[in-house]
Amino acid sequence: MYSSPARIFNAVILFSFVLFTNQKYAPDWNSLDKRSLPLWYDESKVGIFIHWGVFSVPSIESEWMWWAWKGDNPNPETVAFMEKNYPADWTYADFAREFRAEFFDPNEWADILGASGAKYVVLTSKHHEGFTLWPSKYSFSWNAMDVGPKRDLVGDLAGAIRARTNLTFGLYHSLYEWFNPLYLEDKKNQFKTQYFPSMKILPELVELVETYKPAVIWSDGDWEAPDTYWNSTEFLAWLYNESPVKDVVVVNDRWGFGVPCQHGDFYTCSDRYNPGHLVTHKWENCFTIDKVSWGFRRPAKLEDYMSIKELLQEIVTTVSTGGNVLINVGPTAYGKIAPIYEERLRQMGSWLKVNGEAIYNSVPWKYQNDTVNSNVWYTASKDGQSVYANLLVWPNNTTEVALGAPVTSASTTVTLLGSNAGPLNWRSAGSSGGIIIDVSSIKIYSLASDWAWVFKLQNISPKQKTKVFRKLHHH
Repeated sequence: MYSSPARIFNAVILFSFVLFTNQKYAPDWNSLDKRSLPLWYDESKVGIFIHWGVFSVPSIESEWMWWAWKGDNPNPETVAFMEKNYPADWTYADFAREFRAEFFDPNEWADILGASGAKYVVLTSKHHEGFTLWPSKYSFSWNAMDVGPKRDLVGDLAGAIRARTNLTFGLYHSLYEWFNPLYLEDKKNQFKTQYFPSMKILPELVELVETYKPAVIWSDGDWEAPDTYWNSTEFLAWLYNESPVKDVVVVNDRWGFGVPCQHGDFYTCSDRYNPGHLVTHKWENCFTIDKVSWGFRRPAKLEDYMSIKELLQEIVTTVSTGGNVLINVGPTAYGKIAPIYEERLRQMGSWLKVNGEAIYNSVPWKYQNDTVNSNVWYTASKDGQSVYANLLVWPNNTTEVALGAPVTSASTTVTLLGSNAGPLNWRSAGSSGGIIIDVSSIKIYSLASDWAWVFKLQNISPKQKTKVFRKLHHH
């Protein structure tokens, strides 16, 4: 049985979250899964993730630094670093005073994000450390208004994003908090009590939604307990039925163990999820430009950061197979997006200016990866009139690009996005399909893109996939 405070709060929640029998969505997965995905999310394709918090102060290890230092199985290197560089009585809470964000200019961030070509942004409102970047009523003295920056970081960024860009604003929120006494009490009780979700998490989530109206709620920190402990379905039914963002909001799949890759408007399954094949339910590949960490790291080396080629490969392969990308940057404790991140975002923006037609609003084609050229991934326009062959590596020592999947017709045309060379010459690769594109008229120094190139193919059809028939044996 749940504790009496939990029962009382749940009754309040059920009352304030409306009488579900009269609502479109009931608080169960069967009903919630019937909701249609708001169109804006699939059309956007590209988002930016921002991991920022008290962990940005020590900026060693990763955003999990506190756990690496004081968790169940401490990292000896983290422990040794703290012993060498900080007083013996230093606590993690002492880092919060140094999280000043003194150079944080939300307008500057908005302009960088706007230049990236991304269509939405997701900020960590609260990570597993429990520190909220907004003045939450449910996080006394452990929020950005009471200690550290002394300002509403969520509100400041949301205002700048909405005033200066066309990006959609979203928020990440961790359900669990490593060292919260209420959570640890529930955990000790094998999650048969619900002190933590009832008194902290559910009211905190409602506060976030009603105050900042995020169009993405990116949940995390769910995996130690079932969704029934978190009251996830009750919250989502309220979100979809009654909240101020009910018609536009999208949520991911991290609402309790066993839920990821099973329920949610879009699946994330695991960090850096990119299966390499078509996934029909909408999904998202969240990954980091710093390959080691989501939060800013002072010890990072140049080789730890994704090159723009690697970044574009991740975008192209993800969108080709039906996903969105959520590309993470980790700002500094003093409030700057480091130049290496800014450079990657601006490079991405310059590429999308030329090639965005193949990314935004696109749909998967009949083929994802080409049948003969492994460096080519396909997308298609919604109306089916255009197919885009995204070439990741320009051919060496040849003036031809061979593709196996398209079948040409007499009216087939091929152009290179961003090129003023006009329609390119091509020939059929044979009676069974395929096309060979003549790129001899393209001067590589004049290409509008330096890293990946998109051929726009019109009036083509996909090669018929060979069906395998098994011979039936009768016994």
